[in-house]
Amino acid sequence: MSIQPGERVPEAVLQYIHDGVQKVDTITLFDGNKTVLFAVPGAFTPTCSERHLPGFVEHFDEFRKRGIRVACMAMNDPFVMDAWGESQHVPEGLRMLSDGNGDFTRALGLQMDASSFGMGTRSKRFALYVEDGIVKQAFVEAPGEYRVSAAENVLASLD
Repeated sequence: MSIQPGERVPEAVLQYIHDGVQKVDTITLFDGNKTVLFAVPGAFTPTCSERHLPGFVEHFDEFRKRGIRVACMAMNDPFVMDAWGESQHVPEGLRMLSDGNGDFTRALGLQMDASSFGMGTRSKRFALYVEDGIVKQAFVEAPGEYRVSAAENVLASLD
């Protein structure tokens, strides 16, 4: 069963690059603020690089104006996430998070088997709107889809 609105975000540790590899637990990440976390099956993959991440980059200031933090996550290592963020000109403040072993993704119940594409276990494409550690809205894509977790759709749902 995947995480549902009204549920607390599970505890896990994610990684990112800032003067080396840093760790952040999900309690620190989500408690006491509003955050949109969107996840992609893989950094540098076509839809993720051409549409999903660029949409959040384009609308980043709109989220910030609403007091909402934005974070991107994939089951890639933190070095790949950092390089992908640089290649996509991710603005300062949009966190590029690694769930390299998939612990958080599995705790959310949002993993998928991408073995047929040679990618092993990956995250489903999704976005979560979280306030003070509680999921308020979940935007989980059907396999092969990119619609509900788009930045534009998430923003529209917050109006």
